[in-house]
Amino acid sequence: MSAYRDEDPRIQGIKTKIRVVPNFPKPGIMFQDITTLLLDPKAFKDTIDLFVERYKGKNISVVAGIEARGFIFGPPIALAIGAKFVPLRKPRKLPERVGAEVVECACLIELPELQGRGRLNGKPLYVLVEYQ
Repeated sequence: MSAYRDEDPRIQGIKTKIRVVPNFPKPGIMFQDITTLLLDPKAFKDTIDLFVERYKGKNISVVAGIEARGFIFGPPIALAIGAKFVPLRKPRKLPERVGAEVVECACLIELPELQGRGRLNGKPLYVLVEYQ
């Protein structure tokens, strides 16, 4: 995270709205529960606004959101920057191919199952994943 973003007062407000659940779903994991963030309209809006400010004007035509958090944050970001939204689902969760398989949590994402992917040729594609 850049110094500029760390200095933004909205960042601290957002951080205080994310509940940390120690040892969930297993020992040693610090689960970041965003449901508490979603219950605060200002914090949720600030979160979306920060992403929009970062990506607006970058000629992004498609925002791909990885389930489940990507489904929450991706659509309002895509709408605000004038882009399409593509949900990336686990295989066989829907009757048609509408996304891609999430291969690893280490953010290796392959798009071979994206139906109609030829329509994306020559267009910039960003995958919105920002974990620390």
